[in-house]
Amino acid sequence: MGFTSDLTAAVPAIRLTQHVKAGGCASKLAPGTLSHVLSRLPRQHDPNLLVGFETADDAGIYRISPEQALVQTVDFFTPMVDDPFTYGRIAATNALSDIYAMGGRALTALTLVCFPQDGDMGVLELILCGGLSVMEQAGCTVLGGHSVRDAEIKFGYAVTGLIHPDRILRNTTARPGDALIFTKAIGTGVITTALKQGKAQPAWVEAAIESMTTLNKVAGEIISRPEFKVHAATDVTGFGLMGHARELAFGSNVRLRIDPASIALLDGAIEAVRLGCIPGGLLANRDFADCVVEETVAIEPNLRTLLFDPQTAGGLLLSVPTEQAQPLIAELRAVGYPHTHQIGAVLEGPPKILLEL
Repeated sequence: MGFTSDLTAAVPAIRLTQHVKAGGCASKLAPGTLSHVLSRLPRQHDPNLLVGFETADDAGIYRISPEQALVQTVDFFTPMVDDPFTYGRIAATNALSDIYAMGGRALTALTLVCFPQDGDMGVLELILCGGLSVMEQAGCTVLGGHSVRDAEIKFGYAVTGLIHPDRILRNTTARPGDALIFTKAIGTGVITTALKQGKAQPAWVEAAIESMTTLNKVAGEIISRPEFKVHAATDVTGFGLMGHARELAFGSNVRLRIDPASIALLDGAIEAVRLGCIPGGLLANRDFADCVVEETVAIEPNLRTLLFDPQTAGGLLLSVPTEQAQPLIAELRAVGYPHTHQIGAVLEGPPKILLEL
């Protein structure tokens, strides 16, 4: 049996999205709630802990030698698409992304599964096979995992990678004068919500799945190359573009200027907003980040809404020297990230996000 599984024809048709309240990264805890809890936790003092949870970065990093450090992350969520195999692929793509955003190389993974006791085990096998197919593509070895009985399906991975301690890409090191680059289109949250509500057109879902199954592996390798001198990086996932931009601004103590018109949108994203397909995670993201957003001109309301849309397996938000922006954009587009654009700039000043056309 290969990674596509021989069960596809034998498993009855199922709509996974109809069995969960929220799907994908839209099922995360609200960022404001989570940051409040984390801020109250005691800090561990270990000289080898290079990146911990206090900066809300994409992964934790622990030095094991002068030349090597472990990169560790975990990500799992409920289904955002109906097909089990595709859901597994998306979950694996999303879990690996944090490793690449830090500049690391994924090495091993452990599977995390929550599944109904009386659920169809053929569905579970398809989910697992979908995840394995992406892990194989990424060169990441799945060692095993853990399962728990649950009324709602949840699936993902804990991933371990390696990185040189001096080559870490963080979300706290953006510099004034840098260009802001983003590598994918946004809109997966509203489109998968439209799917759940039966309002999505097939072409919208196809485009969203294509985005959510595009690994950030090659992009991570490119931004780690010395000639590009990327100053800061983060992947845009559950907190939406504005939520992760907020963390970049506050972590780096800089002001970000973002042009919403330069941000690529998935086909159907605006229409999904018009249809009222708003995930709860989007509203939580707006509560978290809108207080630091200023507009110099009025932004079209539906476009503005999408800036807070929770992304699943989203793109990389990069802070790079201005003179390197266009060569980096060209390189990323050439290797499979066609929606890469410069979306703004990093400015001096207190942490804030300025929306300017």
